[in-house]
Amino acid sequence: METDRRTRLTPDERRAQLVALGVAFLADNPLDQLSIEELSARASVSRGLLFHYFGSKQGLHREVVRTARDSMLHATEPIAGLPPLDRLHDTLARIVAFVREHSGTFYSLVRGVASGDTEVRAVVEEARGEQAERVIAVFLELGVPDTPLLRIALRSWVAFAEEALVESAVGTDLPSPQIVGFLERSARGVVDALEQPDERAVGEGAVGEG
Repeated sequence: METDRRTRLTPDERRAQLVALGVAFLADNPLDQLSIEELSARASVSRGLLFHYFGSKQGLHREVVRTARDSMLHATEPIAGLPPLDRLHDTLARIVAFVREHSGTFYSLVRGVASGDTEVRAVVEEARGEQAERVIAVFLELGVPDTPLLRIALRSWVAFAEEALVESAVGTDLPSPQIVGFLERSARGVVDALEQPDERAVGEGAVGEG
């Protein structure tokens, strides 16, 4: 009698395997093309099993995007022992490396979720918030005052950086150090802009005084 040597997975292991296949799908395909039917065919399991684990296509997307997000955040986690600007440089260098190694996944995270449901978008917004906090921490350590405008500026810079990474690091030959340097200067420029006086206001004040 032939022995079945296949390893039987636990429910948690099977679910993790299916999510991993979904993340791998993002390497070459946009998120909106990931369907229950597509993943069931790739995993050689029934559609019913996928509905059992994820409930719906949207539930599947949420888990896949959450796993991809966590992978990116883990791969780019700042090294706590570095001085602030060195830490910023190192983090940005690893972000560029991640984007170049996982360009499809990154593209799906920053562009492909625009048509996703509210919970899918919330998963990505959590990643943006975490990346913003990492950059904010650098400038707070450098003595920049913690103001609402600083947080608005650097949260907006994260969106700018995502677009810059898509355009510069995905499918281009631009040297990675050049991209990293540009992102560093742009972040510092945004913070420097907070400290500059409003020249028009200064000028108007001077005229009024006359």
